[in-house]
Amino acid sequence: MKKPKTSSAFPGHVLVVEDDAIIGLTIEQALLDAGVPLVEICPTTEEALDALRRKQPDVIVLDVHLADRDDGWAIAELVRTLGPDSPRIIFSTGMPRDIPEDVAAMGCILEKPYEPEILIALLHEPKRRGIISRLRGALSTD
Repeated sequence: MKKPKTSSAFPGHVLVVEDDAIIGLTIEQALLDAGVPLVEICPTTEEALDALRRKQPDVIVLDVHLADRDDGWAIAELVRTLGPDSPRIIFSTGMPRDIPEDVAAMGCILEKPYEPEILIALLHEPKRRGIISRLRGALSTD
């Protein structure tokens, strides 16, 4: 029996933007146990922006209601400007309806509480490609 197809690019660096220490540490441990070599936790928007300035992660697990800002999705909007190689976004929130529709379309949404195994399973799926990337791919095929 064949193994299910998984993404060949399992993330090497995940940025977890989460202000609840217990949730952040739980996500971090699940990612480390799954084989992600570098997991960085940022409890505030400012720390997340500093981390993004230092090094671009492969994936951002993003809580949208942080202690310092109630619009954590602004980070997702900023990340979108990085182009087709921008980090994959996974929203992690107890209030998914608070995410503006156009922003929610930038990533997957996990509604809290969820089992960390669900997050790990998402990381094994191929990154969703936006419409521009899909068009480029279609135009460049022979």
